[in-house]
Amino acid sequence: MSLGFMMLVALVMDAAFGWPARFYTRIGHPVTWLGGLIAWAEQRWNHGAARVRFWAGMGVSLLVILAASIPAIVLQLALPQGGVGVLIGGIIAWPLIASRSLHEHVAAVARPLQAGDLKAARKAVAMIVGRDPAALDGAAVGRAALESLAENTSDGVVAPLFWGIIAGLPGIAAYKAINTLDSMIGHRNARYEYFGKFAARLDDVANWLPARLTALALALTSLRPLGALKVMWRDARAHRSPNAGWAEAAMAGGLGLRLSGPRIYADRIAKEPWLNGTAPDPAPHDLTRGLALYLRSMVLIAAGLLALGLMGV
Repeated sequence: MSLGFMMLVALVMDAAFGWPARFYTRIGHPVTWLGGLIAWAEQRWNHGAARVRFWAGMGVSLLVILAASIPAIVLQLALPQGGVGVLIGGIIAWPLIASRSLHEHVAAVARPLQAGDLKAARKAVAMIVGRDPAALDGAAVGRAALESLAENTSDGVVAPLFWGIIAGLPGIAAYKAINTLDSMIGHRNARYEYFGKFAARLDDVANWLPARLTALALALTSLRPLGALKVMWRDARAHRSPNAGWAEAAMAGGLGLRLSGPRIYADRIAKEPWLNGTAPDPAPHDLTRGLALYLRSMVLIAAGLLALGLMGV
């Protein structure tokens, strides 16, 4: 069974339909199911000394990954052989890809920002980043949206597809569990520092190669690929994240803009280094350029999946 074709079906389905609101209203979404399990387990076991919290967090993380993977293994084994199995498997994997929703969320920032409505742009960007939107001017809103676009191209699209290619439905399901764990408990604060440490490190490992593949796809589909590759290689390691800096640096170099830099969160000021620091800040129209780059990278990724399928992968 071709996992390349299966993941291509999932990507095309998501690009065409996203996750329809009527589905979400009736049955929710796999990520919300996982989120409910994580929230329940965290409330129950995130107590005690640091060492106890660490081991409890590791146990909860493994439990959630198993809860996602075991049904996926059963479904994978039940798939019929041939094209029908590929199609069904792709449909099952479809909600675990977030290509359309990522484009929609960033476009929702771009529209008011380009219309001069900073208040609405701040409200829209607050849906996709964790920093304090009230402290963001227009350039900072643009940087935040482009950074989220770059990072989530990896986390929401490339990494799920990568692990789907590696291990089919169990691979993509396990990855989404790991990524959801990191987004919910993988924070460095008093509540999650120890309980979420295992989840955060596991997410770093799971995203290591997909993040670099994402950066390469963004660089190669930019209008200045050599500049993007140069900025990526020079600046990515300066980022606080071992993975997010690669896609963000490729985006910065590909668009000829500076990204990252100092930012304000609810409880702290993060003095992050600049990526492509000598370039100008994003203007409102640069979000449209960023979305165009994102779409070109999606075409390249789809072509790669098609090639893998034709090779029998």
